[in-house]
Amino acid sequence: MRRAGNPGRSGHALSLRSARDIFAARERLAEVFGVPDSSRFVFAGNATVALNQAIKGILRPGDHVVTTSVEHNSVMRPLRRMEGAGVSISVVQAGRDGIVDAKAVSAAMRKETRLVALVHASNVSGSLQPVGEILRAARRRGVFTLVDAAQTAGSVPIDLSTLRVDLLAASGHKGLLGPQGTGFLYVRKGVPLVPLIEGGTGSRSENDRQPDFYPDALESGTQNSVGMAGLSVSLAWLLRMGVEKIRRKEMEIMGVLLDGMAKIPRVTLFGPRDPARSASVLSFLVEGMDPAETGLRLERRFGIMVRAGLHCSPNSHRTLGTFPEGTVRISPGPFTTMKQVALFLSALRKISSGA
Repeated sequence: MRRAGNPGRSGHALSLRSARDIFAARERLAEVFGVPDSSRFVFAGNATVALNQAIKGILRPGDHVVTTSVEHNSVMRPLRRMEGAGVSISVVQAGRDGIVDAKAVSAAMRKETRLVALVHASNVSGSLQPVGEILRAARRRGVFTLVDAAQTAGSVPIDLSTLRVDLLAASGHKGLLGPQGTGFLYVRKGVPLVPLIEGGTGSRSENDRQPDFYPDALESGTQNSVGMAGLSVSLAWLLRMGVEKIRRKEMEIMGVLLDGMAKIPRVTLFGPRDPARSASVLSFLVEGMDPAETGLRLERRFGIMVRAGLHCSPNSHRTLGTFPEGTVRISPGPFTTMKQVALFLSALRKISSGA
């Protein structure tokens, strides 16, 4: 319990140590994403909290939002809530490969459009979206942008000095390799956000109004300092390794998986067949077998754990044509070995053949 002090709430050693851990994590996030001012990174319990803060903090009645048909429910459910409060929504349909046409997103913008919200890479198909082109179009129109980077942060290089996004949310426990219960929202300077939660920040305690400076403006209540300490360590490892190196390894693994699975009878793949157009996420089905049954067999017979079902993204499955059963999803990471890939392909061949 050496790091259990409440950061910013006292001057004793444990509190100061926790505050240093959180500051180190924030500084390392800024370094990973190429941002000179680490105060623009606001910590949250997960990507869902961060996305809710972004969506509900920037929209108001009469606004219009453009989004896509491959969004996670962490984007769609808050948007539907805001729709009930007078916000209109346009959902741009992606192709059967899970990739949206940037020109279609641009065409959906109108005079009252305040926000374009889109996922960087689908959590179902892995499809990387043309975010650069979309962000440039939105910027020309004076429209704010929000990117859900839950599937790409830490595994696909993101340089926020060149990728001019206004808001970017991600979890800490996926590609950033941190503990569960960690996440963040990046807020570009000048983007007006109303706090989702207000309360104690450990700063300006003499005032009963929320601070207006970052990150305190959006960080109320006791932080998960233990989780942030863990995230700080994982970020230090990422900086030593380099996200570019991790991306190259994961693309190599995805290439082997795509080639190998395409040769297995009765297996259908979803999403791009080019690893360069995908994050390290791959969905598939075995003909005639419910995805839950496939997942169960992989675990019980071979000790391989996957996720089966709708992956909290029903619209993605409607887009891919896999609703309502869903798919089986595998997601190799930086510690996945080629030996493990070979074991998976062998197991899938046996399951597909009925052996």
